[in-house]
This record gives sequence, structure tokens and C-alpha cells, in this order.
Amino acid sequence: MKKSNILIVHGGGPTAVMNASLYGVIVEAQQYDEIDKVYASLGGTDGILQENFVDLKLQESSVLEKLLETPGTAIGTSRFELTEADYQSMPAIFKKNKIKYVLFNGGNGTMDTCGKVKKACEGTDVIVVGIPKTIDNDLALTDHAPGYASAANYIAKTTAEIGMDVKSLPIHVSIIEAMGRNAGWITAASTLARKREGDAPHLIYLPEVTFDKKRFLKEVKEQYERYGGIVVVVSEGLKGEDGKSIVPPLYESGRSSYPGDVGTYLAELVIRELGVKARSEKPGIAGRASITMQSDVDREEAILVGREAVKVALQGISGVMIGIERKPTDKYEIELVNLPIEKVMLHEKTLPSSFYNEMGNDVTQEFIDWVKPLVSSEISNFVNFNEGNDKQ
Repeated sequence: MKKSNILIVHGGGPTAVMNASLYGVIVEAQQYDEIDKVYASLGGTDGILQENFVDLKLQESSVLEKLLETPGTAIGTSRFELTEADYQSMPAIFKKNKIKYVLFNGGNGTMDTCGKVKKACEGTDVIVVGIPKTIDNDLALTDHAPGYASAANYIAKTTAEIGMDVKSLPIHVSIIEAMGRNAGWITAASTLARKREGDAPHLIYLPEVTFDKKRFLKEVKEQYERYGGIVVVVSEGLKGEDGKSIVPPLYESGRSSYPGDVGTYLAELVIRELGVKARSEKPGIAGRASITMQSDVDREEAILVGREAVKVALQGISGVMIGIERKPTDKYEIELVNLPIEKVMLHEKTLPSSFYNEMGNDVTQEFIDWVKPLVSSEISNFVNFNEGNDKQ
């Protein structure tokens, strides 16, 4: 039997379950005699060009199991910008290393790379398959992507904990800035922190809704006067009427952008315009790296898409990304589907308007029903003997 090698490549920002997909790829590939080596490209796409590969097929199961509880990516990742010459050089590299199957695990930029590598390999026997990954949940066509549920779990529980702190000493406005430059999926998930009337978050602002400074101040004032201390969750990607960030980016280069702190800007605005004590919190990378708040559903689905990518590749299917489709049943169930990579490449999925209210400062029950099954553990129902003493 002629044997071939498989290559797994990580791209873009890590998640709390990226290594779970890697685990899925390895354990599935171990089942096939026709696969000789399970190569990992160390350091993302740059590792391909440098032929910096390591064989993971013979790793002990005890080592592989640790991947499920390891944040970031055990093989490294990158946002390396490839040139046309880089793409054209890859088929020869794959042939030299007897690599027939190439799996790209990543988000929008990585799926774009996946599609371009597939095109560069046309006329060869190389099979290219995408594995979805993004905390932002902005990959097109798939219901959601591994990485999002854990980030949603983190923001919900963090909001609940900060909310209890603010309720204990209700003297200021706490603004939490969530990741999600163009899509508010993570920001919206903070709604799961609510257990009772008056619980945080008191206001939610999404990048899908044009930000109005006067309306923001009015709504913050109303909520503050009612409760004496409130929590506001905002997206890092809030935009004004001009379509630009309400805070100018510190640096921009291609698809890379380093935004200024939206939370800090808004906290200063509240202090200056309302004369109210305010502060900002920015979980940032903590929200995508947390294993302690990893969603069980997220981890299991990350494993599934990794395993499925291997199965699909060995069937000879190329140029697809493994997608997650929700079954129309009362109980949460999914099935995996093959999505044409050209329909996924660099197409950002934002929140539909049915997922947020008309005022643009909160989410709807439809969104809550959609997101709740993804977060596997309940938010704690904190004890509060001071309930009912809200400022009126």
C-alpha cells in the first residue's frame, strides 16, 4: 500500500479549543494505515515554506490528552502574509515531503489561504481541507465555529462576577470591552450573565449598530440613576456614522489593526460628561486563552471537526471547510457539512438584526435561545441579601 503524509497548519489567533481540533486530527489519522506521518507545520504558514515539520503520529496518548487542556496552540500559528510566489512554491514542498493531505485550521484569513493553496495545487493529487476556528464567530455559512463558545462562556461569567462586585458597591459605571472588531457575537453573549431583573449587563453595544454618543450617555445616565452602579459591555469595534471606529486605531497594516481602547474612551466620556465615577475592563487575550472557562460543547465540537477533516480528505474531497449545521430539533444537535471554500474565504458573518433590539443596546430572546446551548455550564446564581435595595 502506497503511504502518504498529512499536514496540519494553524493560522490566526489561538482559541481555548484549537488544540482540541489538533487532537482530533491526530487521533483520527492514527486510524488509517495509508497515512504514514501526521506532520504539524510549526509556526503556521511560515513553517510550510521553511519545511519546519514535526511528526505527531507516534506521540503517546497521555501526551495527546493534554492537548485538550492546553490553551493557545501547541504547534504555533501565524498571520504570515504570503505572496503569489509563496503559494506557487508549496506544491513542490508537499511533493518533496510526500504530503497528500493539507488541513488548515483557522478563521477568515486562514480560509482565504486555504482556498489559495487549493488553487495552487490544482493538477496535483494534493487535497486541501479547512477546519473552522474563531472566537469572533464570523466565519460565513457555518452556524458557529469552535473557539466561540468558550469565549462566550468567558465573557458571560466575567460579566456576572463584575456585576456582583458593582452591585456590592454601586457607585460607578463599569465598562467591559469585548473582542470582536466587526462582529458582536462575543459582546452579545454577555447577556447570559443575567439571572434576575437588574443583573449585569445593563446595556450592550454591538459593532453592527451605529454608535451614537448622545444616546449612549442618556442610556447610561438612566440606568445609573436607577441602580446606582451598572455594567456596560461594548465591542472593541464600535463605529460612528462615518463607519470608522469611535477610537482611532493605534496602528493599521493590511488586515492587521491595533485599535485604541474603546472601553477606556467611553469610561472617560462618562466621567467627563456625566460626572460619574467610571472605569473600564478589557479581558482581551484572557478571554480567548482561558482553559478554566472552556466550554465542554466547544471542546467536543472542536475534536469532531478535526476528525471530520481527516475523513473528508481521505475521501478525496478538496476545497471545502468543515461546517457546523444545527438540526431543527428541540434538543441541541448538530451535523457536520462540507462548505465550498470559495464561499467562506474572507466573508465575515455579523449578527443578524433579529438578534438585537430596536434600540441597539441589548440582544433579543432569539439570540439567547441560539447561544445558550453552546455554553455548557450554567452561570452561578449568586447569593445577595441586599436584593431590592437598588437606587430608585
